[in-house]
Amino acid sequence: MGQHNLTVLTEFILMGLTRQPELQIPLFGVFLVIYVITVVGNLTMIILTKLDSHLHIPMYFFIRHLAFVDLGNSTVICPKMLANFVVDRNTISYYACVAQLAFFLKFIISELFILSAMAYVAICNPLLYYVIMSQRLCHVLVGILYLYSTFQALMFTIKIFTLTFCGSNVISHFYCDGVPLLPMLCSNAQEIELLIILFSAFNLISSLLIVLVSYMLILLAICQMHSAEGRRKAFSTCGSHLTVVVVFYGSLLFMYMQLSSTHFFDTDKMASVFYTLVIPMLNPLIYSLRNKKVKNAFYKLFKN
Repeated sequence: MGQHNLTVLTEFILMGLTRQPELQIPLFGVFLVIYVITVVGNLTMIILTKLDSHLHIPMYFFIRHLAFVDLGNSTVICPKMLANFVVDRNTISYYACVAQLAFFLKFIISELFILSAMAYVAICNPLLYYVIMSQRLCHVLVGILYLYSTFQALMFTIKIFTLTFCGSNVISHFYCDGVPLLPMLCSNAQEIELLIILFSAFNLISSLLIVLVSYMLILLAICQMHSAEGRRKAFSTCGSHLTVVVVFYGSLLFMYMQLSSTHFFDTDKMASVFYTLVIPMLNPLIYSLRNKKVKNAFYKLFKN
């Protein structure tokens, strides 16, 4: 490859989601529909929570930012993925790969802690919710989360792309991610791999614990409800939330909490589809659009 990847390497070849030509067009259609639903759903939540005064409360402030990071995460991955379904040579330029990795890490780490912030504030402290969560505190909290995710995204991106790549420039994935890039590095891959596992463990486990404890408290509260109809509706809502949480965290844990020597990239691709494409589509449906206040805001917006 030469002495240094910054001067010699100009592009990577992405293996894509599948090597079977007959599946390219059907998969293009499926993921185009997923992306359109993702864009419409998350943009709708951003617009509604911004325009409707009844949604200017802390819970919907966090939901707006969840919609923003979901939209960003999907947009970083999906358009390039869709383009590669219909071209003969599935390539991405060196600097586009750098940008894709950096923005993907920023959005996915932000989502972890926005979910945990929503769970802790809105569920663990329901009585103090409106007291402690001033508008200024909401902005400070989200600002800290974005700074933290930006720091990690830049740290890993700089560490990976200032090293030398050797051998093939083929990435065994459908987008630029740290895990499939590690086997392509000539040296110091073990150090970066250890950092990825350590930071992934902290990010995933700390945020997941907050979310799980919050839902345990919700389940206890539901069990104490006297109305059978109320319990049924609450269990239905809580069950859909928990399903999305389990799929989101489970696929991330599977991807980032194992050594590179144990990775099977075909399986990794399937896991990645969930947290990059499927979950960003489901979140606005599960967390927001089933909510009565959001529905009323939606009807008012189109009525006006």
